[in-house]
Amino acid sequence: MYIHQKKNWPKFTWDADLITPLLGEVRHRQGKILGVMQGLGFRLQEETVLNTLTLDVVKSSEIEGEQLNPEQVRSSIARRLGIEIAGAVPAERKVEGVVEMLLDATQQYDAPLSEERLFGWHASLFPTGHSGMHKIKTAAWRGDAIQVTSGPMGKERIHFEAPSADQVPIAMIVFLKWFNANQDIDPVLKAAFAHLWFVTIHPFEDGNGRITRAITDMQLARADQSKQRFYSMSTQIQAERSTYYDILETTQKGDLDTTDWLKWFLDCLLHSMRQTDETIAAILKRAQFWETHRTTDFNPRQQKILQLLLEDFFGKLTVSKYAKITKVSTDTALRDIQDLMAKGILEKEGSGRGISYHLLIV
Repeated sequence: MYIHQKKNWPKFTWDADLITPLLGEVRHRQGKILGVMQGLGFRLQEETVLNTLTLDVVKSSEIEGEQLNPEQVRSSIARRLGIEIAGAVPAERKVEGVVEMLLDATQQYDAPLSEERLFGWHASLFPTGHSGMHKIKTAAWRGDAIQVTSGPMGKERIHFEAPSADQVPIAMIVFLKWFNANQDIDPVLKAAFAHLWFVTIHPFEDGNGRITRAITDMQLARADQSKQRFYSMSTQIQAERSTYYDILETTQKGDLDTTDWLKWFLDCLLHSMRQTDETIAAILKRAQFWETHRTTDFNPRQQKILQLLLEDFFGKLTVSKYAKITKVSTDTALRDIQDLMAKGILEKEGSGRGISYHLLIV
């Protein structure tokens, strides 16, 4: 039997003695993050929110095996939130759809979640009515049975079987009524229950995971009472993907005691919040760099490279890599690099063919 087949579904139980201390730690970390962010100033808050939402969209899609262009995601979010960024690029339709869903969930977190709203999210995820090459039923509850499986065709392992399609409409009425109502439960725990409950119903033909995480973000925004997102649960779920699927399967095949699920969820949330500390440190480093060099003259190519070096540049910077990124000749790239070295921005390391350059943080 799966959890949704239990007599008292969805009346979850848990061990408060085990969960309460962990929940207290999460709440303390939440307050600390919000306090730090309020002291950073508007521009740095904007950059943190943009970084967090970009990661949320990209990583949530990665969990489903779909790779989105981070620059397109970043540009789409910035445009929709009215944030000015350098080097904005046009976004594909599928990118715009995922961004639209997440922003509706987080920026309108206090609006009721309805069937119509969920159908809109689903339609935005599949604007062509196809998932890959397969035509799917969009903006409507699924009409077929759903099994979550793994392994080669003919030797699939069944991890979970969702409620039958005829049960979905009533199941979703119950879920939405619960989600929109005020209960005597901590809003962070409600996010954990909402995640488990929705993904167990699995109401759509496809896209259930991404919509589940959007609902989780929506409820966490309610817990924060803020549209600004400073930590990304989806990023951490992607990092702990194997453990996530294991605990989800165990819980869905267990009874209604969700203590282990809550413990994992709160631990995952804490890990995502700790990553925020690193994000803030990196943003402060970038802000300090540009403030230090606010009067230094950089051409557009140099600005692009410096921005990359201050973020997540992969590997070492070489003349050929500079030329490829900025789409110029190696001679032009070398002149740009030598100019940055003369200005005390870059430093050379290595010799011969092993020469590379790294950023000097002043």
